[in-house]
Amino acid sequence: MAAPLPSARVAYSAIVDRPPLAVPDGGRMLVWVIVNVEHWGMERPMPRTVLSPPMGQPLQPDLPNWAWHEYGMRVGFWRLRDALAARGIVPTLAINGIVCRSYPRVARAALDLGWEFMGHGFVQGPMHAVADQPQAIAETIAAIREFTGRAPVGWESPGLTETAETIDHLAAAGIEYVADWVMDDQPVWIPTAHGPVLSVPYSVEINDIPMMVLQSHDGAELFERGVAQLERLWEESATVPRVMAISVHPYITGVPHRIAQFERLLDYVRSKPGVVLRTGAGIADWYRAQVPPPR
Repeated sequence: MAAPLPSARVAYSAIVDRPPLAVPDGGRMLVWVIVNVEHWGMERPMPRTVLSPPMGQPLQPDLPNWAWHEYGMRVGFWRLRDALAARGIVPTLAINGIVCRSYPRVARAALDLGWEFMGHGFVQGPMHAVADQPQAIAETIAAIREFTGRAPVGWESPGLTETAETIDHLAAAGIEYVADWVMDDQPVWIPTAHGPVLSVPYSVEINDIPMMVLQSHDGAELFERGVAQLERLWEESATVPRVMAISVHPYITGVPHRIAQFERLLDYVRSKPGVVLRTGAGIADWYRAQVPPPR
């Protein structure tokens, strides 16, 4: 029997109809920060491009766009790390499984600081193009477990891509929450063939790829849009608590002309009364304790 489409899995729920939830530490709303680290194999087309080739014809090897990403792993990541560590913020690391082997220095730095490791595919590319999804998911989980000593409980597919079967495969592999279903300001239980999986609110807009690469905004957009998002969610959380995600990539936000805007946004988030910073796993645990999975 074919797996149901994502739109058929989750019943509609209006946020104004939901009961209030208690936020940890007497807070009002929750925020999580996601740092995405990826492996871009030069033997294949680049997942994203910032520079089109002369005459507009795709080329391989794609040196400039590969090097754009490589800069993030060599330099940009360390700016993000320092910005977060200086503020005592523990983010969630969305990591391609192969990064544990191809960029162990990056993975080790995150592990040493206690960051949460969240599966992000084995290599960067859409789930639709993965020949054997269960195997790729298992390889990702195994790579993270081998490196960190524990299996990840969260998953963010590359580009948030899922086929109709992906969520079932993730549940079967023991994944407890996903960040792909960007449809709500609160967590949502997703039925699967192997038990419910929790969707933790993520963002396609408080995210540097749409802002900087697709929409061509300058670096200040991250701060301005992030503040606008935070202020409205904070106001609405007076009655129904909300969750906000801030998603960044080393090769975009970690560059010299943008990093200060990220630091400004982090300072603003930390200065707002009632804002509680948690990892994705922490938010999942918080919600699960008050809204158990459906039978």
